[in-house]
Amino acid sequence: MGNLKFKIQNFGFCTVILIFAFCILNFMGCASLKEKCKGFLGISTKALEDARGEAIAKTFNYNYNSCYDKVKAGLTEIDSYIYAEEKNKHMIAIFVSQADTTPVGIFLKQIDANNTQVEVSSQSTYAKETVAKNIFSVLEGTFKTKEMKGQTDAKEEAGNKLFH
Repeated sequence: MGNLKFKIQNFGFCTVILIFAFCILNFMGCASLKEKCKGFLGISTKALEDARGEAIAKTFNYNYNSCYDKVKAGLTEIDSYIYAEEKNKHMIAIFVSQADTTPVGIFLKQIDANNTQVEVSSQSTYAKETVAKNIFSVLEGTFKTKEMKGQTDAKEEAGNKLFH
């Protein structure tokens, strides 16, 4: 019985040591370990960074902070879900929507005091093109919300009935 008690205490001690070692390695900047944990949780941004070379990019006449704020507000407007923000990488990682968890990265790059480049990257061409089209139209002021689109469609339909 005494031997069993020693094994249980030893197991608990080893578990504490392993958890402690994991935390130390994680907080010391072991990037690969952090990235593996994020990948396991489904919130890794590495693939988005790797796909950045094929991103859809456009420059807008906004300073960096205004552009960043407009992008965040626009993501809410287009019903995207922000799952990570990494300000040191100038990136916002999103899922296309609550239902479509395809990851998309939005990178902001200050060109000068009044211009910011917005890059949209994803391993999915469809997700990248869809988010780029929507977020760029938000930044250009031409995005129509679902309610506005419904009103516009109704007006067009009523107008067509008048001429037929």
